[in-house]
Amino acid sequence: MILRKYMSLLGIGAAKIDLILQKEAYRPGDPVHGYFIIKGGTIEQQLKRIDCDLVVMDKISGTEKVIDSTTILTSTRIDSEESNKISFAFQLPDSVLASTEEITYRFKTRLTFNEGVTSRDQDLIQIIQ
Repeated sequence: MILRKYMSLLGIGAAKIDLILQKEAYRPGDPVHGYFIIKGGTIEQQLKRIDCDLVVMDKISGTEKVIDSTTILTSTRIDSEESNKISFAFQLPDSVLASTEEITYRFKTRLTFNEGVTSRDQDLIQIIQ
């Protein structure tokens, strides 16, 4: 049991997060709905927070910029092999530009625990006009 605890602190067998969106293409100003699936790892873990950033990536300049963020603070415990579902809602800004080959958008999600490494997820979305 102690070995599994230390392994999860290093990220091996830790809980994982996955953002599931209702669709992949949106217009500026659209609401985005979906849910987070949190899957327990090999041991029980105390969740601390979920951060989800909308990020624009410019492939020409090689830059990445956070447009907006949402945070869910929690003190939930997730048991080993348990699966939890948490609703997700986000309002896209009216000012976002359409996706191109050079400009892409994604949600970057981080699940933070009281102890251990952070679980990460990325989900591409397309902005259409």
